[in-house]
Amino acid sequence: MPRGRPREFDTEKALDAALLLFWRHGYEGTSLSSLTRAMGINVPSLYAAFGNKEELFRRALDRYLQRPASYLPNALKEPTARRAAESLLNGAINMVMNPHHPDGCLLVQGALASGPNTESVRLELSLHRGGAEAAVRERFKQAVKEGDLPARTDPGKLAGYIITVVWGLSVQAAGGYTRAEMKEVAKMAMQSWPK
Repeated sequence: MPRGRPREFDTEKALDAALLLFWRHGYEGTSLSSLTRAMGINVPSLYAAFGNKEELFRRALDRYLQRPASYLPNALKEPTARRAAESLLNGAINMVMNPHHPDGCLLVQGALASGPNTESVRLELSLHRGGAEAAVRERFKQAVKEGDLPARTDPGKLAGYIITVVWGLSVQAAGGYTRAEMKEVAKMAMQSWPK
């Protein structure tokens, strides 16, 4: 059985290019023509290698979660809940201030401007944000059980607070906040840590 023509492009580099474009412009703000231009391929090659635009976005999102946004699961491995929260805040700051990345967070920025035709993408981003908050909540529940957090601590409210600050840092980075300003926000957030 004859094989199709071999790919003449590096799919890993093409996926990295697509990720940066989706991160910078969101799903809806990224056109097929801008994707193919950035990826160095034509539309038939994009479809053959990645499926449609939505499937390409999902692959780029997975790459984002495994690479730049991997600070989140890594932070939850810290030995104390406080250190986990500090690591989350610092990881978010380091990610959004990285000069090789677009400003902000793909999970937040990618869903801000979306119309009715992109509901499935918006929902997927929402589910990932919810999953991140659930992971933080579980980490804090564990800390309460272990006595690392006071018994009166509500892990859900604390997780919601920390994650809201993390997402807020992303929005502020996109709006021009400096690293120093974000560090001050993180410091202020930690001042309300349960005693």
